[in-house]
Amino acid sequence: MELKTINTARVPVRYYEGGSGKPLVFLHGAGGILPADPFLDKLARKFHVYAPLLPGYGDSQECATLRDMLDFTLHTFDVVEALGLKDPILTGHSMGGMIAAEMASIAHNDFTRLGLISSAGLWLDKHPIPDLFAMLPYEMPPVLFHDVELGTKLMTAGVALDDPEWLKGFLVMNARQMGMAGKILFPIPERGLSERLYRVKAKTLIVWGASDKLIPPVYGDAFKKAIKGAQLTIIPKAGHMITLEQPDELVSALGYLG
Repeated sequence: MELKTINTARVPVRYYEGGSGKPLVFLHGAGGILPADPFLDKLARKFHVYAPLLPGYGDSQECATLRDMLDFTLHTFDVVEALGLKDPILTGHSMGGMIAAEMASIAHNDFTRLGLISSAGLWLDKHPIPDLFAMLPYEMPPVLFHDVELGTKLMTAGVALDDPEWLKGFLVMNARQMGMAGKILFPIPERGLSERLYRVKAKTLIVWGASDKLIPPVYGDAFKKAIKGAQLTIIPKAGHMITLEQPDELVSALGYLG
């Protein structure tokens, strides 16, 4: 994957591009994208992948004018337009799925294929979503991963969670990224999406990790009920970070949209 820059009306946007085949836009979750992301590399073997970073993620410029869900949605429309894409496969993980679902609801004639991966955006009172913003680093792997040991290694690149230098870097990066994500996810990740999902016309695939403890699989059922004709695939031995734990199975499932 090659890291590139494209200009939009609000701010220059950094994005990863690679692969060949049908164009696919992937919108990342609150944790961002790893510089060498195994999921994107595998996805690029099947699709021509465009994975934009939200402002404030990675080395991208921050953008104070992104303030609410509508701003995030319109900004991402601008990115797709700046990339010159017409009706790409639109996919998103977690927070990215929330944005993708908003886009497919608002511009329901512009996207014919939609992939929601452990998507945020709904709220079920009987199944409250844990507050990721209040968690310390050592508390995150058990919530985000099926395999907690693997998750810890992936988060820290093998460095101990209490290593002072790693912790300092993590907190700086996390403050920057979560400051942006918090605009649509805090205090709860719900901005009225449930009232708009009936508008989605796209062929929709919903993918969930069977062991997701952050946004449990019951939310996948809720998305399926709300989007006419949507298909739901549950992947075993995967938590919320299904993109890192089961990338091959996830890419295979997304083939349904290709």
